[in-house]
Amino acid sequence: MATTDMGLGTTQAGGIAPELLAGLGGAKAEPCCGVAGQRPSPAISKVTEIKPMAYTSEKYTKNPLIHRDRRLSLSPSAWVRSFSCEDLKPLIVCRGPIRKEAMDVYQEMGITHYGILLSEKDSIVYPNALAPELRTLTDSKRVHRVPDYSGASKEERVERIHQIIRIALDNGYDSIFAGYGFMAEDDEFVGAIEQAGLNFIGPCAATQTGAGKKDEAKRTALSVNVSVTPGIDNVTARTLIKKHPTREKLLALVKSDGLDCDPKVLSNEKLSLEELADHILYASYSKGVDLFSIEELCAQVQTECVAMLKKYPQSRVRLKAIGGGGGKGQRLLGAGLLNLKNADDKTIEKEAAEAPGLVREILNEVKANGIGDNKNILVELNIEQTRHNEIQLIGNGDWCLALGGRDCSLQMHEQKLLEVSVTQEGLMAAIEKAKAAGKKAEVKALESDLKVLKRMEEESERFGKAVGLDSASTFECIVDRDRHYFMEVNTRIQVEHRVTELCYVLKFVNPDDANDFFVVESLVEAMAILARHRKRVPKPERIVRFNAAVEARLNATDASLSPHAGGMIRYWSKPIEGEIRDDQGISMLNPDTGVFMKYKVAGAYDSNIALLLTKGEDRLESYEKMSEVLRATTLRGSDLATNLEFHYGLVNWFLGRNVMAKPTTRFVVPYLTLVGTLKEVANKIDPVYAFLQMKKHYAKMVTDSLAGEPERQAKELKNMSSLLDRKGTLIIRPIERLLGDPHLLSGWLSINTKNFRIDNGKVVWLRNPVGVLNETYEYLHMNHRPHKPAAEIIWGHDNELLQQALHFSRTLREKFGLARDEYFTLHEILKNDAPQGGFDQATWDHVRSAHFGYEAGLELLGMLFLIGQTTKFWDLRVEEDLEITIPEYLNDPELQARMKKVLVPPPATKADEIVSVCGGMYYGQEAPGMPAFVTEGMHFEKGQPLYIIEVMKMFNKVYAPFSGTIDKILVTSGDGTIVSKGQPLFKVTPDEKFVEVDVNALEKEKRSITSDYLKAVL
Repeated sequence: MATTDMGLGTTQAGGIAPELLAGLGGAKAEPCCGVAGQRPSPAISKVTEIKPMAYTSEKYTKNPLIHRDRRLSLSPSAWVRSFSCEDLKPLIVCRGPIRKEAMDVYQEMGITHYGILLSEKDSIVYPNALAPELRTLTDSKRVHRVPDYSGASKEERVERIHQIIRIALDNGYDSIFAGYGFMAEDDEFVGAIEQAGLNFIGPCAATQTGAGKKDEAKRTALSVNVSVTPGIDNVTARTLIKKHPTREKLLALVKSDGLDCDPKVLSNEKLSLEELADHILYASYSKGVDLFSIEELCAQVQTECVAMLKKYPQSRVRLKAIGGGGGKGQRLLGAGLLNLKNADDKTIEKEAAEAPGLVREILNEVKANGIGDNKNILVELNIEQTRHNEIQLIGNGDWCLALGGRDCSLQMHEQKLLEVSVTQEGLMAAIEKAKAAGKKAEVKALESDLKVLKRMEEESERFGKAVGLDSASTFECIVDRDRHYFMEVNTRIQVEHRVTELCYVLKFVNPDDANDFFVVESLVEAMAILARHRKRVPKPERIVRFNAAVEARLNATDASLSPHAGGMIRYWSKPIEGEIRDDQGISMLNPDTGVFMKYKVAGAYDSNIALLLTKGEDRLESYEKMSEVLRATTLRGSDLATNLEFHYGLVNWFLGRNVMAKPTTRFVVPYLTLVGTLKEVANKIDPVYAFLQMKKHYAKMVTDSLAGEPERQAKELKNMSSLLDRKGTLIIRPIERLLGDPHLLSGWLSINTKNFRIDNGKVVWLRNPVGVLNETYEYLHMNHRPHKPAAEIIWGHDNELLQQALHFSRTLREKFGLARDEYFTLHEILKNDAPQGGFDQATWDHVRSAHFGYEAGLELLGMLFLIGQTTKFWDLRVEEDLEITIPEYLNDPELQARMKKVLVPPPATKADEIVSVCGGMYYGQEAPGMPAFVTEGMHFEKGQPLYIIEVMKMFNKVYAPFSGTIDKILVTSGDGTIVSKGQPLFKVTPDEKFVEVDVNALEKEKRSITSDYLKAVL
């Protein structure tokens, strides 16, 4: 920055006199810069007067992207009217966003007789957690109470199935819609519905059996030439054969247990032992008996894992329940072998020894641990560097149509976070754009993706026809560069189905008249039409709606993406233009008062609060709109934690690099670890101390430059101090916000990548820091908005100063005919003592002085760039071929675990206590009948499992953070006790004494590090 005389032009609001602005041209205040390589956001196109966003309830209740009149009965065409579903009487037996969506769609279709189930957990167990859908469904006769939606055991599940059918028959319903809950893929449930004479709005029982069970689906895939992942799909059959190893012994088992098997199968000697064992097992499920113990199954899985780990070195094995879904019922083992080139048998067996415990966790999680349950588990090779792609399917039993794909690779713990559309039209447009830009490697990568997508769509349609798909389902694959492998079929509508709805609509045409047709934009609507009219429904055309869409799952998780239940939502800003918010009805205002109704995120089911979607003509536009939605969203409450900031940082990470990048399913954890390192360093920076030290730096500059002029020196010292003091809150407030939230800092560093460089340890600005500061306020949603609380926006006097600085900078840049990204050139021009640009000497001195005055102090923003450099933030990068390079150190499990604690420090505790890591349901043993993890008086080692916490339907085993002895178990009410975060669980005596932290030493270290950073920016 220039170090000219500070006595001229600094008497106004930190910069140049108004009359000088007029002399420079008097341009209106506009931003002097935009993010390099990006489209300017509409939110920052003007800064003179930023109007508040037009928030209206219509953007929520009447969003044209998802709401319309769907009554086919109003069509002038008799053929179209014949597909009306107004006589359908569906019972909705699911919960979450899909329940509210189904209610809306059915209402819009003219279906008036529909009802819902309401569980105790959605009504009476937790205060302020009443299902928000009830704010519109006020007819109590259409709300049917049940203890739970599915049941915790096989007995409860069977009881619930019968209860649901009774409710439907007794209340005049003729069909059942199960959304994307567990029951939606339960072939026993669907079969019972069909036997009762009811209509299931979803794939029929035969399709559920052939495609919904992961083992059967894999066998079907092989039969129709669909590529599958290597692995074993019949471990239960192998377990049975291990116990009864001959045909004779298997037949004797059938007789002794009185199993109802097909005589033709039993007499068919051409059948393999495994096929015979499978048939016998299915007979045992029907009778409700077990033919082997869980211990025997665990031993067989362990044996299969040993064999697979030996066959595929440096790989992990994935264990997957055949009836899981939504990430539940899956575990990985073998992490210790990933980096071992020649693992010996002992090491492999040690890794495989985890299998029994994981099997029990899986069976518990999917409620398949009861007598007579199908306990089959897939044992598959885990393809490490993969993307998770899925194809949306729809069919009527005769035809099957693929509706493009979705990339769901951005996930953690098998839970999807950000889902992106992948369509042929979108990829072709991206290819042409990359060709025009001369990006050969990107073109090649996108062309490969297009070929893979076409193959997946072709295979999915073959599979759908093979299983007689008669509704909506999803064909899921893992993609490894130019190859793909079939993974499973979800025989239900997916959480992320709206991503597809935004890309394609379905056009159903009269076979006898091409001009007679109707269009369906909703998959829920299409499922109802298929369920009501079945084989009459002609195969539709898929018509492009938008080229791109993206969905962010807003979940109740903390900054490390761990579940965080129990928060209370007290305020949620209204949706903005272009935002789709599927939030279960939480944003519906009190129908009597028009006031937001607080809602408790109890965590009784899953962590999802809402689904946020945006669309665009390309992926870049959809991401930019998503960024704006996340920026404009305000959620407030007590003990409330969500992944809103994570999503905002992640979306901007891609915007700052390349939205066409190809993240794998292993991206999020290293990314989160990197964000943790940002937090670790940011915790050591004190911006207020930095500001005060910077003032001393400027005071020294004045003192040194005016050493022989004491009177002028005193005047300029006062001017300089006053100037910087006026900027104190303008500069410090956004820096404090970024330092306080590493997810926000990650996004900010990403979109500012091209705005600086570091030369010889010094930060060099390539963009005008005034413009960057202005955009930082925009990015943090702290820009000036009338009628907003001062704590949320830039303060009035700071905004006035910032607008003057923007006005001056833009006017000066235009005077020299420079573009917005030519700040460095302007900076070099201003170093000249001699007048430039036709100014006289006096005016030139004023200009230089004003430029210096406006930018003085903004150097502190450069400390944020140094945090990025210190943490090697930019080493996690997107290559020219769109692959993402993940630095090896970010895959270190110890670093990942440590950064998780940096992002969310463990609850405060005493040295002699172990407290609950989060709220949830406490279990002291791995499964019913198993030994307790710990007992009073027992010594435990660091890393030893102490308890299980069930939160949002996920079972999390918690390990000892140190070694010690259990003095007392404080949870006296046994397994299933609800505990809160930080609640003491055990009184302990640690093996080692804790050392208290020296607060003064920490403060000294913080100031020392801050001083080092200052040296690089001043």
